[in-house]
Parts: sequence; C-alpha cells; structure tokens
Amino acid sequence: MSQDFPEFVEIGILQQRKIEAEIIKPIYEIMKREFGLEKAKSIIEEAVANAAVEAGKEYAKREPKGTSVESFVALQYLWEKDDALRIEVLDNTHEKYSYNVHRCRYAEMYKEMGLEEIGFLLSCNRDSKFIEGYAPNVKLTRPHTVMNGDGFCDFRYQLQSDESNS
Repeated sequence: MSQDFPEFVEIGILQQRKIEAEIIKPIYEIMKREFGLEKAKSIIEEAVANAAVEAGKEYAKREPKGTSVESFVALQYLWEKDDALRIEVLDNTHEKYSYNVHRCRYAEMYKEMGLEEIGFLLSCNRDSKFIEGYAPNVKLTRPHTVMNGDGFCDFRYQLQSDESNS
C-alpha cells in the first residue's frame, strides 16, 4: 500500500494552537496551584511572547526578498485556515493592512477547552510579538478582541516610517 502524502503538510494556526493548548493546560493548572494565578499567567505570557517573536523571525528567514506588509498578508491563510476567522478587510496596501474579525474560532476553542482565562495570552498576545519578530518596521494596534469579550477584533497593521522608528 503506497502512501501518497506530501513530505510536508502545513497545518493551520488554529490546529497548531489546539495542540499547544492541550500541552499547556495541565502545566498551567499545576503552575496555578504552585505559584498562584497571577504568577502562572505571567509565566505563560512571557514564554508565549518569546516563542512568538522567534516564530516571526523564522518566518522572516523564508522571505527571499525580505519582509513587508505584502509578504505578511500572504501568510494570513495560515491564521484563517479551517475557517478559523471570519474577517472583513478594510485596507490592503503597501503600507497598511487593516481588517476586523467578526468570528474567532480561537476564542471558541479556548472556551471549550476551559482556557478562556489565558486564551488572550495563548493567541491574541502573540500577534504583536509575531510581527515584531517578522517585520519590526510594521506595528500592530488592536484595541478590541473577541477573546476579551468585545464583539470584534480590529487588526491594524501599519508600516512605520524611518522617523517613527528612531
């Protein structure tokens, strides 16, 4: 029986986060018991943020022409795969990528797993850290998230001018 599987199958970010959350959950429960809620959250936040910056750097290495808003937009299918996000794109230019998320399966998944108290740390907080590693000249602002109970997420990626990076 032959196997006709590609050598590398790229899973979506939603599936990746589910696998990670299944590993993190029992560790988080022990950290809460041993160190308290706030310390456990702080440890998760630091570890996940560091991993997100490193992931951004790894993805940046795959860009032969360097990173840009456009190259970042080209990666969005990974976050949207498996109907993970329902989005409305507002701007998609060389300097700006803005969109709103109206349905977030990441938030739904963490709630189902009983991890809604750290869902923001496991996913949402990664977004600004990932772009920091991937394209340090692109800044994300996002004051609202579904994960934190808002009705939508408002992602605003903006290329920074040389003057604003000084």
